Parts: sequence; structure tokens; C-alpha cells
Amino acid sequence: MTVRRVISRMHGGLGNQLFQYAVGRAVALRTGSELLLDTREFTSSNPFQYDLGHFSIQAKVANSSELPPGKNRPLAYAWWRKFGRSPRFVREQDLGYNARIETIEADCYLHGYFQSQKYFEDIASILWKDLSFRQAISGENASMAERIQSAPSVSMHIRRGDYLTSAKARSTHGAPDLGYYGRALGEIRARSGSDPVVYLFSDDPDWVRNNMRMDANLVTVAINDGKTAFEDLRLMSLCDHNIIVNSTFSWWGAWLNPSLDKIVVAPKRWFADPKLSNPDITPPGWLRLGD
Repeated sequence: MTVRRVISRMHGGLGNQLFQYAVGRAVALRTGSELLLDTREFTSSNPFQYDLGHFSIQAKVANSSELPPGKNRPLAYAWWRKFGRSPRFVREQDLGYNARIETIEADCYLHGYFQSQKYFEDIASILWKDLSFRQAISGENASMAERIQSAPSVSMHIRRGDYLTSAKARSTHGAPDLGYYGRALGEIRARSGSDPVVYLFSDDPDWVRNNMRMDANLVTVAINDGKTAFEDLRLMSLCDHNIIVNSTFSWWGAWLNPSLDKIVVAPKRWFADPKLSNPDITPPGWLRLGD
């Protein structure tokens, strides 16, 4: 008996990988297929690592015999992308949601970012289970989790890194101005009726300590590094409310927050490049701030 399969290409950081898993899981469930993950992108020269092993995902990492030709075989790769049928190459066409995904059949290879809840909102309850953490929280992270849950709290993500140091990333993505964070906190206070402790998450905690100034109880979370970034995601999800930036990492920190009363604030502009737009990136109910 032939096994029906859906293969999802993994690339980028943890936030991107979660979107790629979620769309693959949705297509696999709809078509009654096994979900395989193509992790060939994560070589030693890649600044990112495969991070989904920390979650209770229902998929397996594909071996080479289960995958189509890779980029290391350029002619075979080009032929497969144009003519291949097993699996069929399915490339994301738009930055926003594309309903074509609902007509895709099994034995397909998904390549893209698929950054919209619309791709998987029908299986949200299943994803909640899939994206539970395999290991119990421990050590400094457990202490921080207890602190977060002891009083009203809000996570605030300040992404710097490549968004500022890389000219390409800066022109494509950019970052919100500092005023965004103050306005977002004001909305949280007004809508929640509380004055939450603000937990600051960043890839540049030293900059955050020296430059984030606001009339609030600020706590910089500087426990984890790139290899344990999933722990920051877990801590974000434990906060009562979430202030995110144009980053899929903090997007998932907010999405995984189980509180029915959560307030999530996101920037209205997701890309600095005016030619780029994803009208479906922000789920209904999240507050969008900006011009």
C-alpha cells in the first residue's frame, strides 16, 4: 500500500518553522497523509537551526530517500520543480493567505512561509497539542515562569540583530520605532485595567537594558541564547498579554498564549518595504498599531 505524504520544507528561524509545520499539518490532515519535514536547509553554515524537536509535533524528519532532488543537484532540482509529480512542487504564491491550499492533494512538497493563521485555524486545537513542549521547564526558566505568573504581566519583544545590521533585512523588514512600545503598553493598561510587569525579550538584551525607558516595572529576560530560544517563546506564552513586533517569533509567543482574556498588540506595518504586504498576518482580535 502506497503511503500518502505531504512534505514541508523547513527554513528560517523558529517562527518560520512553526508556520511551515502548521500548514503542512493542516494539508496532511485534510488529505489523510503522513507529514514529513525537509530539514536539509540546516547545514553547518546556516545561521538557523532546526528547532521543532522541542515540541510534540506529529511529523518526522525525512531521510534523503524520501525527498526530491536538492539544490546540490541543480539540473535534477530544476527539472523536478517544473515537471515532477511525486511529490508535486507547491510554491507559495502570495504573502497573504491563498485559498489554493484547500485544493492541494497529497504527495505534494510545500515551499514557502505561509504566514497566516487562516492556513491552519481549522486545526487550532490540534496544533495546541502538537506545539506543547516535550520537556518540562526547569532551572532559571522555571524561576522566571513562576515570577511571570505571580502578577499581571505582558511580554514585549524587541528584535534587533539582522533587522538592523543587515541592509537587506533593514530595508525589507525594519523595526518599529521606540514610541510603538509605549503606545502599545498604554493600550494594554487601558484595556486590561491593570499595570502589568513588562518582560522584555530581545536578541540584544544589553541594548534593551540601556535604551528601553518607560514608566513601568521592566524586567529584561536574558536567560537563553539562540540554541534555547524556544524557552523564550515558552515564557512569552505564559504572560497575560503580549506586545509583538514584525517577527514570526513573537507572533507565535502570542498565539501560544492560552489566555482567553489576552490582549495582543502588533504593528500595523509588517514590512518596511512598501511593495510588500501581508494583509492576513494578524489574527482577528489582535490590536494593530501604527500608520
